[in-house]
Amino acid sequence: MHCAIDFGTSNSAIAIPHPSAGAPAGMRLVPLENGAQGEQLTMPTAVFYCTDADDLPPTALPGPGGDDTLPRCFGRAAVQAYIEGYEGRLMRSMKSVLGTALVDQTTEVGHGFGVRYLDIVTGYLRHLRTLAERAGGQPLSQVVLGRPVYFVDDEPERDAAAQASLEAAARAVGFTDIAFQFEPIAAAFDFEQHCTQEEHVLVADIGGGTSDFSVVRVGPERAQRLERRDDILANHGIHIAGTDFDRHLSLARIMPMLGLGAFGPSVLGQPPRPVPSRVYFDLTTWHLINTVYQPARVAELRNMVDFYGDPLHHRRLMKVVSERLGHALVGRAEAAKIAVAEGGATDIDLGLIEAGLHNGLDAAQAEQALGADLERIVACARDTVRQAGLKPEQLGALYFTGGSTGLKLLTDALQAAFPDARAVRGDRLASVATGLGLYAKRLFAA
Repeated sequence: MHCAIDFGTSNSAIAIPHPSAGAPAGMRLVPLENGAQGEQLTMPTAVFYCTDADDLPPTALPGPGGDDTLPRCFGRAAVQAYIEGYEGRLMRSMKSVLGTALVDQTTEVGHGFGVRYLDIVTGYLRHLRTLAERAGGQPLSQVVLGRPVYFVDDEPERDAAAQASLEAAARAVGFTDIAFQFEPIAAAFDFEQHCTQEEHVLVADIGGGTSDFSVVRVGPERAQRLERRDDILANHGIHIAGTDFDRHLSLARIMPMLGLGAFGPSVLGQPPRPVPSRVYFDLTTWHLINTVYQPARVAELRNMVDFYGDPLHHRRLMKVVSERLGHALVGRAEAAKIAVAEGGATDIDLGLIEAGLHNGLDAAQAEQALGADLERIVACARDTVRQAGLKPEQLGALYFTGGSTGLKLLTDALQAAFPDARAVRGDRLASVATGLGLYAKRLFAA
């Protein structure tokens, strides 16, 4: 009757009880998709709303009815439908709207059809629950939901509102018994399964939306306890992570090709002014990209041609806006980040804007673009250890989890801050879900 959901900014997963009593933690992750490499235990947190009933992707599923009736695709199928050019709207990073004014607002997905942002979250959770019930063969009413240490930095009321919105979505799906657990604490539970002695571990859970840190006391004997509040010595977080890295890399290496940082013409002998920059920041922020495509905004941008000293920049910008290439460009930035993750170099192909257009990215350029973010993340990690009343040398391990810990620049910076702690790498995409499942079993099956 119980399950655990890791609803992530970039990827999500769900764990259910395992029929074998001897299974690790008594829980298993549900296969959510089939891909080129077989069954996938995690799925991109993405939904594609299909607006052309006569031309639907083969993976499209019917809407649940009521006010949310459009067919849609989920996960990799959603991204693929967008890439293949089906008519509709792709929604990603839905978790980012929790705690913001957008959560109760309606966004147009095509042909005048609007969907509340919270209903988009609800629809995605409903899809996860359906897959899990199909895999487990029984209805699910109890759930542990993971949450970041802070949905919203330094604003407790908005943070509480974010959790309340996620709980409301879970209830709308059909869950009646809902609990929350911090995502980095869940990762510590996963790490603890392999501990042979008691020690302090700093869990670095860095995903798409947040960088969360926890100092947890773990050990073989402590793992048997349900109440672990006194073992959580500190937890802290900051709203900077993978999608911020993608945005800053795009701002540094892609948007300048469209005019960011360029200057307009000199008027009446006055020094040239920089071209307006807001559109570039919106085009690099997943949940704001579609706002650039609104007719009034497009008209405004089209009329700004005289602001540009180089008309080529304006033409490129309007190509991106008129053909709705914003998400594709963020995808290019993300792919470039992954390509240089281990310290290499890559070339960013921008031929979708203009034939032959491209720009390079190497480790040094990535470090320059991400340096301020990395410094803030490391400072947050240091603060967490300080709040725990420990010195860096008292840490036994530094446990990395979350998709963004594949970035070598990031993990190198954290290891340098805690050189005496051994670095342990969990499953970047599944360790939080595994730990949440372990906690769900302890909570609901005790």
